[in-house]
Amino acid sequence: MKVGLKLAPQHVSIDDLRYVWQVADEAGFDHLWDFDHFNPIVGELGGTMYEGWTLLAAMAERTRRVRIGCLVTGNTYRHPAVLAKMAVTIDHLSGGRLEFGLGAAWAEVEHRMLGLDFYTTGQRIRRLREAVEVCKALWTHPSATFAGRYYSLTEALAEPKPLQKPHPPVWIGGSGEQLTLRVVAEVADAWNFTGPRADAARKIEVLDRHCADVGRDPASVRRSVQLRYDGDVEGALRVTEEMRGLGFADVIYTVKVDEGRRLADEVAEKILPRVRVL
Repeated sequence: MKVGLKLAPQHVSIDDLRYVWQVADEAGFDHLWDFDHFNPIVGELGGTMYEGWTLLAAMAERTRRVRIGCLVTGNTYRHPAVLAKMAVTIDHLSGGRLEFGLGAAWAEVEHRMLGLDFYTTGQRIRRLREAVEVCKALWTHPSATFAGRYYSLTEALAEPKPLQKPHPPVWIGGSGEQLTLRVVAEVADAWNFTGPRADAARKIEVLDRHCADVGRDPASVRRSVQLRYDGDVEGALRVTEEMRGLGFADVIYTVKVDEGRRLADEVAEKILPRVRVL
């Protein structure tokens, strides 16, 4: 299994974030993550919240080997052409270490406060699919033209291209069985699951069916799972092994923001070596 570490940039200091980034890079984690919100999603809504993609630029410069990404980016916060340019910049800053995580977005309160259109669930997911197509077109074509329902490009120029070819791996987060997992099957390189353990097996079956429907080998979609780590080493390892048995190839340990430094050290010292032998 590949192992990731995640500290959300909410209710924390920049020094806390830098500490966890250093742990991830030096301890040998495969990937390192933040997330994309404008306000905290737990605790006080008016608490400290740093912007995820700006932090990725700092992560790119602060680390040397670990792959980095935002799990996940809220698609409705930015035009996909802007996001594609940001992603290319991070890919170059990091020397080709970007994992591109994208989701449909769900935090209605943030949209309402900022005057952003929230749309229906179906509209957000369909926008997500088009956004991936827009990014891929800009990353891979000398001149990109795209005519979608929500987005359009007209002979759009976007240089430089990503260092990674054909483009950074696209991760999509979400578990909606009718729409989101269909989008994963159609356009994603990796799927990230966050939800009740009891639902995991069914979600995998649904994703496999969508892959079959679109003529894709299900094995070509990497399956990743986020697990919240709160200090229970043996419990975390049991769940990790259970998820591995279901076919998840990547596990990402999210550490509690109020104990991020201590818990990141614990994951590095007590969990990472044992997951490696699985």
